[in-house]
Amino acid sequence: MKFDLRIAVPLLLLAALALVPVYAQLAHQPFYLILFGRIVIFAIAALSLDLLIGYGGMVSFGHALFLGLGAYVVAILSYYGIDNGFVHLAVTLLLCAAVGAVTGMLSLRTTGIAFIMITLAFAQMFYFLAVSLRQYGGDDGLPVNAGSRFGGVTLDNPTTLYYTAFAALCLCLWAGRRLVQARFGMVVRGARQNNRRMRALGFPTLRYKLAAYVLSAMVCGVAGMLYANLTHFVSPAYMAWTSSGELIVRVVLGGLGSFFGPLLGTAAMLLAEEGLKALTEHWMIVFGPLIVVSVLLSRRGLYGLIEVMQARFSRGPGAQEGKT
Repeated sequence: MKFDLRIAVPLLLLAALALVPVYAQLAHQPFYLILFGRIVIFAIAALSLDLLIGYGGMVSFGHALFLGLGAYVVAILSYYGIDNGFVHLAVTLLLCAAVGAVTGMLSLRTTGIAFIMITLAFAQMFYFLAVSLRQYGGDDGLPVNAGSRFGGVTLDNPTTLYYTAFAALCLCLWAGRRLVQARFGMVVRGARQNNRRMRALGFPTLRYKLAAYVLSAMVCGVAGMLYANLTHFVSPAYMAWTSSGELIVRVVLGGLGSFFGPLLGTAAMLLAEEGLKALTEHWMIVFGPLIVVSVLLSRRGLYGLIEVMQARFSRGPGAQEGKT
């Protein structure tokens, strides 16, 4: 069996993420649980966006809307003393599915820049709605009174939350790859390449793209639910256009249409951010050019670099034989 970097690198990264709580406990550094918890949770959100952009060609500039919805579900329900995690999850999925279906039906009737602007407009509408909800903190945000409780397991415990998020990430990676390789994923990818031809072949492409949009919204909502449990606080800023922009950068940096790419991009972006913050308070001046350079070096992102390395590794022995 040939060694494949495209499989080995993501598996090594997942193995390292699985050991983070152990290292944090041995090193007496609970901060690592928070940092890598953010990486895992935002990777889930980036994966959901990659389904739209990387596979469906639908560039949503308002995807953080669903991240914010999931977070606000936890905060508002806990505000009224409801800490049942199954209720949090059910409400999150239903709300994100409903909002995704309504906004998707309107947005997907357009393409290109119009689609981008409509998704941005919907996200800003909900952002200003959250700002206007004075009872729930308005622009100041709302503390999460109680974490989600699943029977005897509560997500207030940092280690429990981390492994819950890690399990959700692994599930998304596995299910996502199965989905894009199935008939559903092939139709969505075909519609990205030539929507008119797919319709001529008899595929209701709008329904497929709407299903992908709704599914993506639901997964991103789960990420928002987990993020609220991590920060114990929600804010309208979670669904601002800047948050959506950061999600897009993570997907592009990691590699569009690869699923493992968004995980690599999220990890690289957040770790670089923390490292630069430790070096200088003007870290943004350095961080911006770093992202530009990394994207220019590989148009297919970090995962694209791994594919290039794998291609060179695979043809290495053959090239040597040809020389001899």
